[in-house]
Amino acid sequence: MDRISFHGWRLHPGVRSNHELTLGERAADRMRNSMGSWVFVFSALVFLGLWMGFNRGSGFDKYPFILLNLVLSCLAALQGAILLIAAKRSDQISAELAQHDYDTDTKAKVLIEQMCANFNAMSEQHAELHRQVAQLSAQLDRALAGSDR
Repeated sequence: MDRISFHGWRLHPGVRSNHELTLGERAADRMRNSMGSWVFVFSALVFLGLWMGFNRGSGFDKYPFILLNLVLSCLAALQGAILLIAAKRSDQISAELAQHDYDTDTKAKVLIEQMCANFNAMSEQHAELHRQVAQLSAQLDRALAGSDR
């Protein structure tokens, strides 16, 4: 997802944000935003390049870079868990959006039903007024026809 969609949820009335989130939820959002970025990818590449360059000759982790392999294995294991946490957080955001949409739709349905009832009542009043005007017109026509004789 792009930067706008992640940060745009803060503004949505149906999604909890900032102080409403638990510490774990805020951490999941931060990890998702940092580890799921090009900055992280390029930083990791620079780190790997520097590690290999520094240890190429007589460094503390000589080729085949056993310590680097261990560090990367641990990072991969942690990233798997972090990805699951981030996915759960995304599911939670989707659930909050769905609940907000449902609540909004329910309120809109009630308002539409009220508007339909008001429209039907006004239509009945209009029909009654139309009927009364027709009766008065007929009475007026009869009265005028009787006075012409």
